[in-house]
Amino acid sequence: MVSFLKARQRAVLSEEFERELTREVLRTELLRVRALIATGLVMLGLLTATFVMDPAISNRIWRGTEGMLREYAILIGFLLFEVWVHSQISRNLKLDRDLPVVRRYIGATIETSLPTLILILQIHSMGAGPALGFVLPLVYFIFVILSTLRLDFWLSTFTGFVAASELLTVALYYNSASDTGEPLIYFHTVRSMVILVCGVLAGSVGAQLRRQFAASIAAATARDRVTNLFGQHVSPQVVERLMAEGTSLAGDIRRVAVMFVDFRGFTAGAQSRTPQEVVDRLDGAFAVLVDILDRHGGIVNKFLGDGFLALFGAPLEASDAAHRAVAAGRDMLIAMDHINAQTSWPLRIGIGIHFGEVVAGNIGSPRRKEYTVIGDTVNFASRLEALNKEFGSQLLISASVREALGDDGKDAVALGEVSVRGYEQPVAVFQLG
Repeated sequence: MVSFLKARQRAVLSEEFERELTREVLRTELLRVRALIATGLVMLGLLTATFVMDPAISNRIWRGTEGMLREYAILIGFLLFEVWVHSQISRNLKLDRDLPVVRRYIGATIETSLPTLILILQIHSMGAGPALGFVLPLVYFIFVILSTLRLDFWLSTFTGFVAASELLTVALYYNSASDTGEPLIYFHTVRSMVILVCGVLAGSVGAQLRRQFAASIAAATARDRVTNLFGQHVSPQVVERLMAEGTSLAGDIRRVAVMFVDFRGFTAGAQSRTPQEVVDRLDGAFAVLVDILDRHGGIVNKFLGDGFLALFGAPLEASDAAHRAVAAGRDMLIAMDHINAQTSWPLRIGIGIHFGEVVAGNIGSPRRKEYTVIGDTVNFASRLEALNKEFGSQLLISASVREALGDDGKDAVALGEVSVRGYEQPVAVFQLG
């Protein structure tokens, strides 16, 4: 059963990780598409500027407006296609759904073929030599470089392959009518090989970025998991250790020190004050007490109105859990005395600490779980804290805590065998100052 729960939890975390990674990939895809749209608009702008500023150059390049209009048509079609791709990616991002792999490769083929189509038009207008020596073959590099944002090695490599093969095919086909000398073939082959290598390099960079994204998302997923389990009651140091060591998801038996803390007479004092004053006073006191817990390696498991349940030894094991709990309790009393000396609303706290076995784990419904502890140790610690009212004390510990303290608990005052509600036999109780 435990192995099934762990496997189930790993599957849930894996799904969450893959979903977030998919979202990150789609976001980078959107960035790439926007860059391509900007590239298309720049090309349209340059085309228009060339025609407006120097119509003679336009005539030499396109031999009239017909060739230029065809380029306009191709660029506008390309822009419309990219706008459609952008809408599809945005839609899938909202639906938390990835793009089909086949569609990615088809899109890469269509996009990378844009320079090829314009190059063929320029060859018909300018001739093979001038067109292949013009700036258009360099445009392939824009598509190859932007393919890095796909975060997919094979897709970037495929983009480089499409660009290289199309450029080489066009160059060899159209140059056969003019100059088919060996040096020319070598030139076109080497240039295409450079584009292909750029595609491989872009894919390597994209794959590395994907790994970094994956590592960041995995860390964030683990941190969110800790936050979901323990809320905001865990110190940053404990969070780092939990992420490094992991936590048990199914219930397991641990020996922990359980501390209950309660503010005495808080309800009566709150009746004569505004709700905001009550909240501010309580938050201020909690801030101090929780900071003390953090320093001693404890965590707040639950806030209970004007008190809380704290744990030492869970979720992270601690061989000196009882020592830590008692040291924290002593510091809390000192801190409260210091706070009370500076306020018109002094608060007195009662602390009960018991040490023993509990069942600790991720407990709750399938939709809502939290890390908590269950067992007689918890119940007895609660009863122990309540005994402070009877004895007029502030810090009571059980016999198991006194035994764990050893020589450090010499100042503990034995209060004898005490009857505790819910327990048939009297139990030994000790008071610490």
